[in-house]
Amino acid sequence: MKKLENKNIIVTAAGQGIGRATAIAYSKEGANVIATDINEKTLKSLSNEFPNIKVNILDSTKNNDIKDFFSKIDKVDVLFNAVGYVHHGTIIECDENDWDFSFDVNVKSMYFMIKETLPKMIKQNKGNIINMSSIASSLRGLPNRFVYGTTKAAIVGLTKSIAADFIKNNIRCNVIAPGTVHTPSWEERVAAAPDPAKAKKDFIARQPMGRLGRADEIAALAVYLASNESDFVTGVVHSIDGGMSI
Repeated sequence: MKKLENKNIIVTAAGQGIGRATAIAYSKEGANVIATDINEKTLKSLSNEFPNIKVNILDSTKNNDIKDFFSKIDKVDVLFNAVGYVHHGTIIECDENDWDFSFDVNVKSMYFMIKETLPKMIKQNKGNIINMSSIASSLRGLPNRFVYGTTKAAIVGLTKSIAADFIKNNIRCNVIAPGTVHTPSWEERVAAAPDPAKAKKDFIARQPMGRLGRADEIAALAVYLASNESDFVTGVVHSIDGGMSI
C-alpha cells in the first residue's frame, strides 16, 4: 500500500521547483494529484512527463478563478500551498507595490485557496492543509528579505490559526519552512545578482551544511505531512534548513 493511495491532492505552483517535486512525489505515492500553476509551459512539461498528474492553469491570486476551480471539485484530502515570491531588499527598497504584490502572492493566495477548500473538508470531517513558509520568517531574520520574511511569518500565524480553529473538524494544518533550496527560482535570483558567482557562494556559505537543499528533500517531508503517518501532527512549523535555525 502506497502512503497516499487514492488521496485527492491539490498542489499549487506545481510547474517547477518544490511544487513540481512535491506533485511528483505525491503521485508516486498513489495520490490523485491536480497540479496548478500560472505557467502553462511548465505545467505542460509536467503532464507530458507524468501523465497521471492532472494539470490546471490557475492564478492563485484571483479569487473568482479559484472559486470556479473548486466548483468542479468534489473532494479534497490534501491542499499543498506552494505559491511564493521572493523580494530582495530591506524596507528602504520595498515600495508599496512590492509590499502589496508580496502579500498577494505569498499570503492572500493561501487565504483564497484555504477558504474554498475548508467547506469541502468540513463536510468530509477530515482534511489536511500544508503551507510553504521559510526559515526567513518568524524563525529567523535574514538580510535583504524584509517583505519576504514578513509574509512568510504571516503564513506561520495563518497556519496556526487554521489548525486551532478546525482541529475538532479533524482538519490538520502545518507549515514547511525550508532553508535555501536549489530551484529554478533560486537560479534566476543568482543570475540577476550583480556578481552571480559571489551570490552563489554567499547563498551556500549561509547553510551550515555547506550545500543547498534539494526540492526532492522538501517533497519527502511534504509526503510525510500528507500521509496518515502524521495524523497526530497539526499547527507545527517543520524546519528543513540544513541547520540554519540551530
